[in-house]
Amino acid sequence: MAATVELDDVQGLVVRGYSGLRSASFLLLTLTDPDAARPALDRLARRVTDGRSEPPDTAVNVALTSDGLRLLGVRTPDVEGFPEAFVSGMTDADRSRFLGDVGANAPPHWRWGGPATPPVHVLVMLYALDGRRLAALETELRRDALATGGLTEALRLGTEELSDREPFGFRDGISQPLIEGLPKAAAALRARARDETPGDVVKAGEFILGYPNEYGLLTDRPVLPPADDPGRVLPREPGGSGADLGRNGTYLVFRQLHQDVEGFWGYADAATRRPDGSSDPAARAALAARMVGRWPSGAPLVHAPLEDDPALATDNDFGYFATDPGGLRCPLGAHVRRAHPRDSLDPDPGSPQSVAIGRRHRILRRGRAYGPVGAAADGGDRGLHFLCVNANISRQFEFIQHTWLNNPSFNGLSDGPDPLVAPRQDHRRATFTEQARPVRTRHADLPQFVSVQGGAYFFLPGLRALRYLCSAPAPTGERR
Repeated sequence: MAATVELDDVQGLVVRGYSGLRSASFLLLTLTDPDAARPALDRLARRVTDGRSEPPDTAVNVALTSDGLRLLGVRTPDVEGFPEAFVSGMTDADRSRFLGDVGANAPPHWRWGGPATPPVHVLVMLYALDGRRLAALETELRRDALATGGLTEALRLGTEELSDREPFGFRDGISQPLIEGLPKAAAALRARARDETPGDVVKAGEFILGYPNEYGLLTDRPVLPPADDPGRVLPREPGGSGADLGRNGTYLVFRQLHQDVEGFWGYADAATRRPDGSSDPAARAALAARMVGRWPSGAPLVHAPLEDDPALATDNDFGYFATDPGGLRCPLGAHVRRAHPRDSLDPDPGSPQSVAIGRRHRILRRGRAYGPVGAAADGGDRGLHFLCVNANISRQFEFIQHTWLNNPSFNGLSDGPDPLVAPRQDHRRATFTEQARPVRTRHADLPQFVSVQGGAYFFLPGLRALRYLCSAPAPTGERR
């Protein structure tokens, strides 16, 4: 039986991507004087949108870095349950190498979140129906949170109005897991019972702390001694053994990804020119689709291998093992095949066990594009504010990034990291292979199309935990 998710204590961003709120911005804040900032943070916490229903006009969500928690009195390294990935942070030297954040992607080059930029302690995510409402919301929150002192705005990150396209011009947001215990997941499970669409339902504990995960266990979460919460703001563990700081919270990965749209389409054009040197638009679109794994409309290559089919734009009901085990329809190294291998994982591809393994590595994507969108747009800085929700950073986001996307040996390949988003380390370009009979096609010297411009790991607390963190410190003066 699915656990009942306490939606009144879960931040709304976990439950939904606010598709009806088309304008958004992200404020990166620095805590200069935590005591002076607490009243403003407390007011901000009480404005946060919960997960019970779709907000009609605006939404506010708040997250904190490990350093931000420390400044608010939580000694993150000493609290059992905070993962090492979160405590050490995205810019830790070993973690940077693991994620491929080296060379041009290294943190010293970042616009924010790196060692040469102002520290980021608090992330405020703002959403609104339109730009006018967003501007009014920003003005109001700046007045309430920044004018009273103790907090400074390190950077504002704007976004383009939400659309169904990402900057390279492909339909986005098609494949998203459903959280068990929520209405959409219940509908998908009923359809599965009728042998209709299988859905993509994942245990709530993969995304929300305090609930069983795909292993049938509770993901580690921070729990404080009861004495650190004398006002009993936090929920208590069963038996009252601890004040549960983690329940209904999760972790948010935020990475600003610049996309070289001209470089991507220019490479596809140069690689598919006719013998006389003229451009071949159909071949260019086909190569781009093979690198992505879907056509620009969203149609998956597994079901539309030869040409785009807009009728399949939202098709997400497919696997790889039975239909395309050799990559003849969708290349083995295509981006969507790497990011979500579906039923193709060892040790028993094509089986329910293979699908179950994949569910342990899912993430909820909540990103927003910035800059002009689409292949025909003029140049300029554009890309994706990549945000994802996961309860276990190392097993979910970092595993996908390192083991599936950046790995040149993924799926039996030898020199082909993800053609779209993987870094090109040590100044080496990559190779992308299109499997075919009788002869495969190898595209050499792929440049780097996506580069990291900033990033951080955040704790996205439940609403009670957020109010606890933003209220006056415990009598000891420091929360363990």
